[in-house]
Amino acid sequence: MDIKETTLEESFGELEKILSELDRENVTLEESFDLYTKGMELVKLCNSKIETVEKKLRIIGEEKAE
Repeated sequence: MDIKETTLEESFGELEKILSELDRENVTLEESFDLYTKGMELVKLCNSKIETVEKKLRIIGEEKAE
């Protein structure tokens, strides 16, 4: 599945998995870097989706105020 097609809930779930993996004692430096990179991609995606929802809510709020 393409990361951009995931829902916020799926992205948050994946972030939780990544954090669990990073907490393992035997995770290598390379694995840590890969997990960190994937996690940051998910965080950026989540932020983008949240911003989109916030913009839509502002528009709806402005329309109702008129």
